[in-house]
Amino acid sequence: MVEFEIKNRDCAGRICNLKTKHGNIETPTLLPVINPNKIIITPKEMKNKFRAQMIITNSYIIYKNDGLKEKALTDGIHKLVDFDEPIMTDSGTFQSYVYGRVDVDPVEIVKFQRDIGADIGTILDVFTLPDEKYETAKKNVEETIRRARESTEFKGKMLLACTVQGSIYPNLRKTCAEEISKLDNDFYPIGGVVPLMENQQYDKLVEVIVSSKMGLDPSKPVHLFGAGHPIIFPLAVALGCDFFDSSAYAKYADDDRLIMPWGTLKLDELDELPCSCPICSKYTAKEVKSMDKKSRFRLLAEHNLYISFNEIKKIKQAIKDGNLWELVERKATSNPYLMDALRVLEKKKYKKWLELFEPISKKRALFYTGRHTIHRPIIYRYHNRLFGRYEIKYSKAVILPESKKPYSRYYKSILQKLPSEIGIIVDAKLGPVPIELDEMYPIAQSILPNKVDKETNLVLKKVLKNFLENIKILTLEDAFRENSLSKKWEKKFDLEHVKATICMQFGKNADKPLLKGEIKIVKSKSTGKIRNIYSNNEHILSMRASDGLFTLKIAGGRRLHKFFKPPNLRVVVGNECRDFILDGKNVFSKFVIDCDPQLRPLDECLIVDKDDNLLAVGRCLLNRIEMLSFNYGIAVKTRESNVKK
Repeated sequence: MVEFEIKNRDCAGRICNLKTKHGNIETPTLLPVINPNKIIITPKEMKNKFRAQMIITNSYIIYKNDGLKEKALTDGIHKLVDFDEPIMTDSGTFQSYVYGRVDVDPVEIVKFQRDIGADIGTILDVFTLPDEKYETAKKNVEETIRRARESTEFKGKMLLACTVQGSIYPNLRKTCAEEISKLDNDFYPIGGVVPLMENQQYDKLVEVIVSSKMGLDPSKPVHLFGAGHPIIFPLAVALGCDFFDSSAYAKYADDDRLIMPWGTLKLDELDELPCSCPICSKYTAKEVKSMDKKSRFRLLAEHNLYISFNEIKKIKQAIKDGNLWELVERKATSNPYLMDALRVLEKKKYKKWLELFEPISKKRALFYTGRHTIHRPIIYRYHNRLFGRYEIKYSKAVILPESKKPYSRYYKSILQKLPSEIGIIVDAKLGPVPIELDEMYPIAQSILPNKVDKETNLVLKKVLKNFLENIKILTLEDAFRENSLSKKWEKKFDLEHVKATICMQFGKNADKPLLKGEIKIVKSKSTGKIRNIYSNNEHILSMRASDGLFTLKIAGGRRLHKFFKPPNLRVVVGNECRDFILDGKNVFSKFVIDCDPQLRPLDECLIVDKDDNLLAVGRCLLNRIEMLSFNYGIAVKTRESNVKK
């Protein structure tokens, strides 16, 4: 069974740890392709100079060469290529795409990969072109599934990669992924994408990735086979791809082309090398051009690897910072075809799927980058929760323009003059914001220009119109005439702020059990922000300064548990770990037997046993699909157990 664990995440992207026989791999990562017949940069150099954690080589090429085959079977693949880190082997599928067919039995090539000691071996799937007719693509999918089923029996201790095929047909991709996920395999390449990459059909590539991911078991690594140009890395990672392989570093170098983060440059068209990698820092364009073919080839290959590995580093840092979407959107500005790809993700079915994996909040503020920003999953979630969880308690409202944040402080003098029965809504650039929600993520934690693009304005106009459907809009003058000034305005507003945030975070009417009794709101003396909520002297909630959302205390958990029926807010664990949870230990995925489908990564939750006894409160690290799939890693970080003190 594959040991694969999420360590960090953003969008549907993730930093994971994969355990193999020859060491652990941190994803996302790049596997340089090593041709055993033509080694340009040695595997040892890949490790020492470029920090490659893993390489990929072709078992079919080795199998067809008697000398290489005998040595691989005698000494093993690691000694053959002189690399002591994890090695993945391909099966010959790509050769079938290039040459039309390969002369090897699908089961035999899997056995060969096992016998030469590959850490990860690959089935001989049926490569299907993007322009293939549906019926042909369907037959190829059926044959690929048949081969995967047959090959699984012979993998031994080798991790087996079963490839998802299906051409450009989303339903075939999803079906193939679902059927392969039922088998005893360990690794999921998404195949048949090289022609899409070569023709920059990134819109179709996105549909291929997402439709495949929608059918795959999320607890296993996903490899985008043949997508070796770094221009696609950020988007592919954001959609859930963990591995990439690159033969492009050599192919492009052989054609005197330089890979850059934004595209590809031809050496003969350059007077300067617009790069600061070790190669471009050492040589001028003129010097590289004057070199003999072999020397030039080597240097350009190194440059291409430096650029490719550096993009992986940028992506990892973006995941840790919580701004991977911004990296994706900025990358799209460098290529019109990437913009087309982001347009595909605006479809409701894809936004709905992406929202499942989007963390509730991030470490850094949301940055506007252009017309794509309004379609981000986290904004899609805000709009959905606004309509589904926020309770409109007023029939009249005043619309105020966006201002400095938090809005309630900027408009404090106006709020103090308005009666409490009149709502205040800010016409913000992320959507309508009832002013009592002005401190929650991403409303307060967002940075947008004074003027946004036309498309964003159209989306905002539509959302605002729907939100105001049953509300009478008043001018400030009319609202002031209904004034019923109260000296206790601030306390009333604080309570409404707490109520509204509770409902947005925990669900509609969640304020009723939590705020039942005598309420005490404790605020920071230095910032004036809400910090803790007490009800009948019980500490039920704490508000985080970082995102304006609540941390759930066990007293609050008891109230929500009593009020909401299963499965609301619940993560259900097996009774075998009951005592560990009561002792304050975290919840591991392998013990989760059910989960509220509405819970998202970083949501607060109730941890219960099979009989719905409350064990603890905590914070989800995974969503329901992931919790029920992963066998390794933490699903929920336990905060307080339900032990009477």
